[in-house]
Amino acid sequence: MEPITELRGHAVPLAISDVDTDQIIPSEWLKRVERTGFGEGLFSEWRQDPEFVLNKQQFVGSTILIARENFGVGSSREHAVWALMDYGFRVVISPRFGDIFRNNSLKVGLLPVELSQQEVQTLLELVVKEPATEILVDLESQRVSVPGASLEFGFAIDPTAKARLLAGLDEIGISLTKEAKILDYEKRRPSWMPSLSVS
Repeated sequence: MEPITELRGHAVPLAISDVDTDQIIPSEWLKRVERTGFGEGLFSEWRQDPEFVLNKQQFVGSTILIARENFGVGSSREHAVWALMDYGFRVVISPRFGDIFRNNSLKVGLLPVELSQQEVQTLLELVVKEPATEILVDLESQRVSVPGASLEFGFAIDPTAKARLLAGLDEIGISLTKEAKILDYEKRRPSWMPSLSVS
């Protein structure tokens, strides 16, 4: 997956709390077997309303989503994360995430950033007032800042997850860092045992 170090971009203000995974990607989109193509289904039911925030021209191309508390609660569908990433989001900022959604995000390279309710509200108000506001998310220093408004907020993240994101390693990537040892082990296994087929 693509490493995350510093992300600079515009944000979509989704001023809604308790957004569950069925709202993020409705169940009729779960028939796909690949990870791509889910962006079209992101919030597809809400996007039928012309006034929904993702339909507004000023937020097209945004890479950061700002939401109120309890984002990504509900069923444990990985498709919700895939839809957000396929649409173009790299960061979601919220006061609180569903645990499974957070874990799924960290595994595939979507950065969930938890800030306080007041900090999130400040960002929401700022972006609603000025959609062109540029936000900087620095994973290395664990800071969210708005250079044009002299705002800066810190956030916490699991150190292991942070290291994986900085290196751009998903779980398969972590295994592949040990490829030489794995292949060496396979060569030394007794012939009667199952072996790794390497082409």
